[in-house]
Amino acid sequence: MAKILNYLWRFWLILLAFVLTITLGIPVYILSFNKKHYKYAYKFIRIWCFGLFYGMGLRYELIKLSDQKIDKNKQYVFISNHTSIMDIMLPCILFPDHPLCFVGKKELVKIPIFGTIYKRICVMVDRSSPRSRADVYRRCAEKMEEGNSIVIFPEGGVPDDTSVILDDFKDGAFTLASKHHSPIAVYTFVGLKDIFPFDNSKGRPGKVRVYFNGIIEPSDIPKNLKTEAFDEIKKTLLERCI
Repeated sequence: MAKILNYLWRFWLILLAFVLTITLGIPVYILSFNKKHYKYAYKFIRIWCFGLFYGMGLRYELIKLSDQKIDKNKQYVFISNHTSIMDIMLPCILFPDHPLCFVGKKELVKIPIFGTIYKRICVMVDRSSPRSRADVYRRCAEKMEEGNSIVIFPEGGVPDDTSVILDDFKDGAFTLASKHHSPIAVYTFVGLKDIFPFDNSKGRPGKVRVYFNGIIEPSDIPKNLKTEAFDEIKKTLLERCI
């Protein structure tokens, strides 16, 4: 019985996503043609994220582990751990003053309707292509020059082994921050791995804990940035997941 209810819950996600994408996707698509209008498109993107997140019975609690503050007049590279599709909704909900551009995998373009909008507002990367991976830095820099911030999940994906607490970080977010002198805002999401996993037979409505770990200032050594961010998120996961 529990599995049947869960599948119905997941079907509601598909239905909700379809309705929201159709109704909100049109203005996003139109506004995305002019770079200056992306800040207006972002308002509709945020409504889409609110609708999906709360429409699935989810909510969140923001817990600050640092006294540092996000400056609404600065562009950031936002990073967090990645365990669920709902990870994508949280940054947009959290940052009303920072139009966000996600770095995401090219395969999502294949999703009907959503893919058409996705390729206009995100920086896509083909992980199998070294040229595509290298070009991400240029395209992200362009987005930041337009006044947008960047969201990257540095694990690069969700590991198949669910026992992995935090997978190794890729270099992209930290190379970008180093090259373009962008501060890195570090967050840890706790709870979505159980509440909304990629396994369609599992999950439930519930509360997600969002930890703000702080801001890492850019340096000329991306490796140091990566190590510091990884250690901070891993520490939070080990201390707060229990």
